[in-house]
Amino acid sequence: MELRALGRTGLSISPVVLGGNVFGWTADEKTSFDVLDSFFDAGFNTIDTADSYNRWVPGHVGGESEAIIGKWLKRGGVSRDKAIIVTKVGSDMGQGKKDLSARWILEEVDHSLRRLQTDYIDLYLAHWPDETVPYEETLGAFAKLKEAGKIRAIGCSNLDAKMLQDSFDAAKKTGLPRYDVLQPQYNLYDRDSFEGPLAELCIREDIGVINYYGLASGFLTGKYRDKADTEGKARGARALNYLDDKGLRILAALDEVAVETDAEPASIALAWLIQSPRVTAPIASATSVDQLEAIIAAGNLTLSPGQMKLLNEAGA
Repeated sequence: MELRALGRTGLSISPVVLGGNVFGWTADEKTSFDVLDSFFDAGFNTIDTADSYNRWVPGHVGGESEAIIGKWLKRGGVSRDKAIIVTKVGSDMGQGKKDLSARWILEEVDHSLRRLQTDYIDLYLAHWPDETVPYEETLGAFAKLKEAGKIRAIGCSNLDAKMLQDSFDAAKKTGLPRYDVLQPQYNLYDRDSFEGPLAELCIREDIGVINYYGLASGFLTGKYRDKADTEGKARGARALNYLDDKGLRILAALDEVAVETDAEPASIALAWLIQSPRVTAPIASATSVDQLEAIIAAGNLTLSPGQMKLLNEAGA
């Protein structure tokens, strides 16, 4: 397993990024600590979270995931300089709207730093497009945070090709730092929104790509084979969306490659992303150390050209 350069950020990240969305939701604090420990013990180094994780859980207000990661960092099992922390800003945290205004960014970063119990964030992402705020204002706020040493690099999530190009144009016109990382939704099933102009723009501009939903809400682990498998599961409703002819075709291809490689479907689905020229590293979450094993295996799995072709065609 080798670390990978994340675009032009100067950051070197593991071939899989650990998703922190489950921390404080389907993984309690102790389990989260165990998963984090095992992830770093295996030589991986990058964690993704957001200020809004996990605001969707009844009784939560957001920041729960960051707070767990902060407690884990404070414990000191891994030195701060060995961990790459990615978090995001711009979601509704009670202000009633997505918000990338300079005022909100400059205020909210301090809340994230406090929860994370650190004095800097390695990669800070604009979580959603906010068409009510000019790119110049958002990028200007990020520039101030970089100058203050509160963040090291910046990026964005959920922008399409036109939005990303418009942000580049605004940065060039004003001399402000540009987004150097994109976090899109992308996996073996969900391909249309990223492949094509957006992926081509990222390659052309040397944009680091850390995609989310790398396992399609758990569907690509192979544990959801029919409607009954989704019932009573935290992410079952989302996985249900993939149970169609295309989804079953992908599962069949994963099963075929699993026999050839003696690897889990989840490892194979992530390895397909890792070997894609469009992706720097996929994000995947684990609610137990057992689940984490498939993620770690993906970072050490090499698929043959024939296996890549089979998977490409199944999810086309």
